[in-house]
Amino acid sequence: MVEYTQKPRYGIEDLQEIVKLLRSPGGCPWDKEQDHHSIRNDFLEEAYEVAEAIDLDDTALLREELGDVLLQVVFHSTLAEEDGAFVFDDVCDEICKKLIVRHPHVFGDVKAEDTDTVLKNWDAIKKETKGQETYADTLESVAKSLPALARAQKVGKRAARAGMDFETAKDAFDCIRAERAELQAAMAAGDAAMMEEELGDLLFSCVNTARHLGIDAEQALTRATNKFIKRFAATESAVAADGKSMPDMTIAELDVYWNGVKERERHAGDQKK
Repeated sequence: MVEYTQKPRYGIEDLQEIVKLLRSPGGCPWDKEQDHHSIRNDFLEEAYEVAEAIDLDDTALLREELGDVLLQVVFHSTLAEEDGAFVFDDVCDEICKKLIVRHPHVFGDVKAEDTDTVLKNWDAIKKETKGQETYADTLESVAKSLPALARAQKVGKRAARAGMDFETAKDAFDCIRAERAELQAAMAAGDAAMMEEELGDLLFSCVNTARHLGIDAEQALTRATNKFIKRFAATESAVAADGKSMPDMTIAELDVYWNGVKERERHAGDQKK
């Protein structure tokens, strides 16, 4: 047990102290065993939970999840301090300097009357400060740990800055048709490696189309997945109501129930209009 005086309200300094106490000899066995790699996925999960709180418009949950993310930042900073690499204040110092450098229209004498100009300046400054000499460098710098759809969309956006892009959404959509045909050919040939490659190309083409339509591909797929789960649950309930079991039915029989769910959704949507 460690000595600590509890308070009615805490600040960032308290969080730093608590994490250090958890890592101390009298602290928590689990916390003392962790390193940057062991809690890497925890950071990702907490970030996604923040995103979910935003999607739900739940401010109480957002406050809680932001705290969990902040804990991850402080925890990693504490680990770095123990290794003699950097401290939490260094993290704060670096992001403050970055914001000042990348906003010369606020903290300097650069003129930027609209968002487009701001973003162009931001990209140019970022490229210079990160030592990116080519457009390929900017593509390589997109984090490989991003979800595949999000990474593909960001890579496509950066490639477009170099002029490597479709002129219209229709052109991007036409590429989907071409990639679909190539996947069909690979399937007909029974070539597993080629099927994987062509499927990847097809997915990348779908992401490019989403980008040209102003749609976030990651969010679109998330919503489609959520819709599938909702329809699946409704289908399962309808099947059970008839005294049947889904695994005992053919796909053709299940499709009847599935299409019934879709029809009820459409009818309910029409009634709301």
